Amino acid sequence: MADKAVLLLSGGLDSATTLLMAKAQGFDVYALSFAYGQRHRHELAAAQKIAAAYGAKEHRTITIDLGGFGGSALTQAGLAVPKDRDMETGSADIPITYVPARNTVFLSFALAWAEVLSAYDIFIGVNALDYSGYPDCRPEFIKSFEDTANLATAHGVANDRRILIHTPLLYLSKAEIIAKGRALGVDYALTTSCYDPDAQGRACGHCDACQLRLKGFRENGIADPGVYAA
Repeated sequence: MADKAVLLLSGGLDSATTLLMAKAQGFDVYALSFAYGQRHRHELAAAQKIAAAYGAKEHRTITIDLGGFGGSALTQAGLAVPKDRDMETGSADIPITYVPARNTVFLSFALAWAEVLSAYDIFIGVNALDYSGYPDCRPEFIKSFEDTANLATAHGVANDRRILIHTPLLYLSKAEIIAKGRALGVDYALTTSCYDPDAQGRACGHCDACQLRLKGFRENGIADPGVYAA
């Protein structure tokens, strides 16, 4: 019997690739998505399609309200999503698209479900290269959360098997992620990455997520199969 793993599935390029990587390692994948008040809720429909296409054992979408706190351009009305930033030079500042404590909250839910499933493995598609400005994408954070998971749950304390947080994309560029995904058979037309899509769900092509995605496909010498407004 295959080991079970809980995987955070956003509907984006990274999480879709992570799903196929977990499957390639032999895990039965239980996918978890969140309606958290994000302005780009079209990603939830993409997550459903990805989970179905690649054989997730189960896919759940949990509704929480991080938008109730605001503090991010992804959840707070009136905060503009940055467009056409220089992605080569980057910035020392934490981007306004950072959602306060999001990965901490998401991983906590994943940990709860893993405990119920008797799963010891959690996958998250965080990346420390492309999103180095996000504090909850750093390896230090992942290590700290993994330690907490093994201290804070009956599952971690009562067994001699350690709970593991898997981050297979942590040190990969977007181009490397796409190359790995293509080798595994990911259909990136199913995915969406845009922070500020139009009413039809078409990507803007100008936000940080779109720029990084487009750059990754260019570096692979192929066209992005995503749908763009312009």
